[in-house]
Amino acid sequence: MNDGQSIAPGQDPDPQETSEWIESLETLTETQGAERARFVLSQVHQRARLLGVTTQALPYSAYRNTIPVSQQAPYPGDLEIEQRINTLIRWNALVMVVRANKAYGELGGHIASYASAAEIFEVGFNHFFKARSDQSAGDLVYFQPHSAPGIYARSYLEGRLSEADIASYRQELSGNGLCSYPHPWLMNEYWQLPTGSMGIGPLSAVYQARFMRYLQARDLAQTDQRHVWGVFGDGEMDEPESVAGLTLAAREKLDNLTFIVNCNLQRLDGPVRGNGQIIQELESLFVGAGWNVIKVLWGSEWDDLFARDTNNVLLRRFAETVDGEYQNLGSKDGDYNRHKFFDADPETAALVDSMSDAQIHALKRGGHDYQKLYAAFAAAKAHKGQPTVILTKTKKGFGMGGAGESRMTAHQAKKLDVEALLEFRDRFALPLDNQQVEELQFYKPADDSAEIRYLKKRREELGGYLPMRSLNASTAIAQRPPLESYAKFALNANGKQMSTTMAAVRILSALLKDKQFGPRIVPIVADEARTFGMDNLFRQIGIYAPEGQLYEPQDANSMLFYKESSNGQLLEEGITEAGAISSWTAAATAYSTHDIELLPVYIYYSMFGFQRVGDLIWAAADQRARGFLLGATAGRTTLSGEGLQHQDGSSHILAAAVPNCRAFDPSFACEVAVIMEYGMERMLDERCDEFFYITVMNENYAQPSLNETNRQGIIRGLYHLENRGTENSPRVRLLGSGTILMEVIAAAHILAEQFGIASDIYSATSYTELAREAATVERENRLGLNTPPAKSHVETLLQGHAPVIAASDYIRAFPQQISPYIDARMTVLGTDGFGRSANRKALRRFFEVDREHIALAAIEALVRAGSLDPSMTAEAIDTLGIDTSASAPWTV
Repeated sequence: MNDGQSIAPGQDPDPQETSEWIESLETLTETQGAERARFVLSQVHQRARLLGVTTQALPYSAYRNTIPVSQQAPYPGDLEIEQRINTLIRWNALVMVVRANKAYGELGGHIASYASAAEIFEVGFNHFFKARSDQSAGDLVYFQPHSAPGIYARSYLEGRLSEADIASYRQELSGNGLCSYPHPWLMNEYWQLPTGSMGIGPLSAVYQARFMRYLQARDLAQTDQRHVWGVFGDGEMDEPESVAGLTLAAREKLDNLTFIVNCNLQRLDGPVRGNGQIIQELESLFVGAGWNVIKVLWGSEWDDLFARDTNNVLLRRFAETVDGEYQNLGSKDGDYNRHKFFDADPETAALVDSMSDAQIHALKRGGHDYQKLYAAFAAAKAHKGQPTVILTKTKKGFGMGGAGESRMTAHQAKKLDVEALLEFRDRFALPLDNQQVEELQFYKPADDSAEIRYLKKRREELGGYLPMRSLNASTAIAQRPPLESYAKFALNANGKQMSTTMAAVRILSALLKDKQFGPRIVPIVADEARTFGMDNLFRQIGIYAPEGQLYEPQDANSMLFYKESSNGQLLEEGITEAGAISSWTAAATAYSTHDIELLPVYIYYSMFGFQRVGDLIWAAADQRARGFLLGATAGRTTLSGEGLQHQDGSSHILAAAVPNCRAFDPSFACEVAVIMEYGMERMLDERCDEFFYITVMNENYAQPSLNETNRQGIIRGLYHLENRGTENSPRVRLLGSGTILMEVIAAAHILAEQFGIASDIYSATSYTELAREAATVERENRLGLNTPPAKSHVETLLQGHAPVIAASDYIRAFPQQISPYIDARMTVLGTDGFGRSANRKALRRFFEVDREHIALAAIEALVRAGSLDPSMTAEAIDTLGIDTSASAPWTV
């Protein structure tokens, strides 16, 4: 017994008692099973915490396989033939990259990543990854992007890709080339899910699995037999997006989700945790988040060693070895491993005393062992109540020998010399002679060979080939109601005061009420639904919560109480724009991934969209998303009092860079209605793979009714709104968008009443649409495709030399998109610079986009054009109260 004195770490004052405790646990496990043993341990730990003995459990388990040999599921396939198939895929993947870079040195490519993950993918392809079939919509697989060559090589053996295809790896412009990473936009019938930007895949996989539960709960699709698999890298888990959704997955018990983290211990340039152990760190992370963790660290060759290691000396040595040393060991031969690892401790040296260097060198890591991987996959699929992560230890560049196996340079390896290629051939017993190796010939067995027949049979039993993308849902979305029935208030506003945010939300609410069309809408908000006036939706459609509402809300007695429901329609994601856009992407691509056409509408603070989660939006564009993004409280001067980090003056520039994003900055409710109707026509009726970004504001002002003659102009991006002033007066053309159009209209009044200057006022609903169409017409004219040369919409509307003044709530580069297509001098006013906390009037004066500065810009332009006397500029500055001593708002 301990007399109360402290015990040194590792010291056991009573080994016999310790042995009795261990024997008791072993007996309990043998007689009543592992589940009972885990329960008892949890009870003991809980009691220990109450007694103050400990405050927490160990964050990770011992450095060994989670599944013991006795519980390992038997392997159902033909190991020998699967290994031969894997060998052929490895070779063809390697040849793809090496040939491409031999011909074109700048193409790049990756060999080592797939080499480390090949067995992971083959176990999945042969036994778990279900394709879409008549019986099932299939699984969704997020492929590790750098492993794309291996996926292509497998498709080559399957007959889905030709030799010409794989010979054109990373040479897409030739017409039949293969893109570098999984890109649905570039290979729209092949890749289903984009993962090229690391970190996007893990987060998207979580929200995809969650969205499948949402579809099931709302009776929109049967997803209970489908599974989401994601193969990711250990270095990739450093990305904040990679771990952003882990607690959600555990909280909502997403047992339809499995991560396989390929722990080859190496990033792009060196070890992931050279001085630590990334696998143990990741286990701590996932256990803490509430996941089921399965470790696959050691191959079957280690089983006998572990069985003979009664004193757990191997575990002690493993715990002492950091990842940088594991990488070093992995790059060396058996003799080095004996000397450096086993001989460092007499007990471990004794364990391998009877083993040859070759046997020691053949001790594989678990991620290269089919049987260990299959057992982990099967256990993950069978586990209920939690998502599962398989942490599998591999070697980067496995099989590349001295040319790259476990070496720092492995990720950049894209060329191998003949000696390395021959070594690869010999190691994997490839049926190639020296000449075929030197010539980098692809190898594909005959269609009636055992390998090809086996490979095709396995995929046939799993429903078909993967990856595979469906272009459209088999049934179209229900016919939506006519525009006038859900947006009459906006079309016939007759001067009623409202904000464009209110108009957009009212349109959404009215569409949701339609019994046929409404259920196909997926409204999404990160948080602050009440800010956007969406609290009426809480009661109308409910907030999705898998377990329903387990409490009485504080506002239960109010009309718009907070209502959570197991079949709720509104996805309120909490304060995670990254999570909300991931849900939006899942819904916006459901026409392909789930064979159901939906209309997702995600509304958010515009500042926290393209700027904050632009990479996820880009991935959605790659995945050919269809839906609405509503950037609310938009613009740099409409959000009073919020200041620098909340005021958006740049999202439209970022949106303009996304090719299939149709971006609009409407001023009026009727414009919002027309644009949303047009968006639905394009995305739902015409099934165009594009999405719409619409900025809406929270400023109330009088709304005009729709003039039907302006409908096409609204869609095309510009229309003439009205004239001010007399016919023979000096004339300018004023362009405004968003709420700044109201300042433009006021400026026109000032010019007419105080200076006798006439104005043509234009509503610019989309500078981006104008610029894109003008660039297209310009190109067609340059190529001689239009005879006679055509004019774009903006050139037609703004022809002539009268000065053009454009003002918006965005940086000047936004309206400047159209300046190359206008013959007249164009003056642009915008909100360049950091935001400030102030009211709208003060903000617009500070950024020089208020009515007075717009009027001054018009007068100065007319003076420059020779239409006014130069003295008018000074007179206007004095009359308008312009402070000439103020610094430019973009200076810092």
